[in-house]
Amino acid sequence: MTLKPSISLTTIAILGASMLCSVAHAQQPQGKGKGGKGKGGSSRFAEREKAALAEPFVGVTADGKVGKELFEIKSTGVSTKELVDAANKFLAALTDEQRKKSTFPVDDDEWRRWANQHSLPRQGVTFEELDEKQRKLAFEMIGAGLSARGLKTTQDIMKLNHTIAELSGRHGEYGYGRWSYHLTFMGEPSETKPWGWQFDGHHCIINYFLLADQVVVTPMFLGSEPVWADEGDYAGTIVLQEEQDAGFALAKSLTDAQKKKAVMKSVKDGTNSKTEAFSDNVVIPYEGISVSELDDQQQEKFLHLCEQWIGNIREGHAKVKMAEIKAHLDKTYFAWVGEMKEDSVFFYRIHSPVVLIEFDHQRPIALGRSGEATRNHIHATIRTPNGNDYGKDLLRQHLLKHPH
Repeated sequence: MTLKPSISLTTIAILGASMLCSVAHAQQPQGKGKGGKGKGGSSRFAEREKAALAEPFVGVTADGKVGKELFEIKSTGVSTKELVDAANKFLAALTDEQRKKSTFPVDDDEWRRWANQHSLPRQGVTFEELDEKQRKLAFEMIGAGLSARGLKTTQDIMKLNHTIAELSGRHGEYGYGRWSYHLTFMGEPSETKPWGWQFDGHHCIINYFLLADQVVVTPMFLGSEPVWADEGDYAGTIVLQEEQDAGFALAKSLTDAQKKKAVMKSVKDGTNSKTEAFSDNVVIPYEGISVSELDDQQQEKFLHLCEQWIGNIREGHAKVKMAEIKAHLDKTYFAWVGEMKEDSVFFYRIHSPVVLIEFDHQRPIALGRSGEATRNHIHATIRTPNGNDYGKDLLRQHLLKHPH
C-alpha cells in the first residue's frame, strides 16, 4: 500500500526556502580537479571523495576479504550490439570538444567519482548543453541498456530534480534541475573489448560496464526528494513505490520468530544505508534472516523484490543477473530497520555474495531539514560485492589474458 506523507509539498517548500542559508547540502562548487571536474564544492563531500579514491579499489565485502571465483568471463547469449550502436550514434552526434571531455580510459578513476549528492560537480557532457537531437540520442543509448521501466524511473528522477528547484526556489543552482546530469564514457564502444558509460547526477547514478555480451550495471543509485510531485511542471510524477511496497510486503509476511532475526532495530532513526557515494570498499557483515529460512511463498516475495531492482536493466541481462542471485540464495540475507505499520518509514537490505541492495527512507534535506525520516525522501543503492562493481573483476580477468 502506497501512502503519501501527511505534510503537503507546499508546506515543505516554505520550510525548505526558509532554511536555504543554513543548508550545507546547497554549497556551490569551486575550483577544478582532474579532467575538468570541479572538486571544491562542499568541502566535506570533496574530502570524502579524495579519501575514497586514495584507497585502491577492493569492493564491498562482508569481512574485508574478497570472495573468490564468483564471477567469470563467459557468454550470456544476450547480444550487446544494440547498446554499442546506440553509444556510437550518440558519440558521433557530439562536438569534438564534448567528445573529448567525455571519454576516459576503461580503467579510469572516473568510474568511482560519482556522487548522489547534488553539490559535487561532474565530468563529461551535461544534458544542459545538449541540443534536442543529442538528448534524444542520449536517451536512446540509456534506453538500450535499461528496461522501459528503468528508463522511465531515470527520466522521472530527473523531472523530480526539477521539482526540488521549484519547491525550494533553487532554479539555476548547480546540481538541481531536470538537465543537471552528465554522461562519461570509459573505453570505446565495442562488441568484444571492455568499455562502459556512466550517468551521474543528483539522486540518479548508473554505472554500465560491458565486456562482449556481459554487463555489470552497478553501482546504481536511485532516489528522490520529493518522491512524487503534487504540483508544478511535473505534477503526478512518482518513483520507487513498487520497490518500497514489495520490501514492506516481504517484511510483513515474516513470522514473529523470523522477525526477531530479520529486524536489526525496531526504530528508524536517520540514515541506515552504507553503500552510497565514496563507499566502494565498505565492510558490511551479513545481518538479518537467511533467505534459506523463508518458506516457498516468502522466497517468491523475496525474488519478486529482487526483480523490482534488477528489472531496471534490459530483460535479457536482467534474467542473467537473477539467475546469478538465485544460485546464491543459501548465502543471502534480508535485514530490516523500523516498524511494520502501514505508514512506517524503514530501511531494508538484501545481501549476498553477488548482490547488495539497500533501500532507505531518509530525513528531509533539500525541502527543509528535520530529525525524522520520511517517505518523501528515498535513497537506494545496488552493488555487486566482492570486487565486481564497475565490472572490475571481469576487467581484471580480461587484462590478465589480454594485457593492454
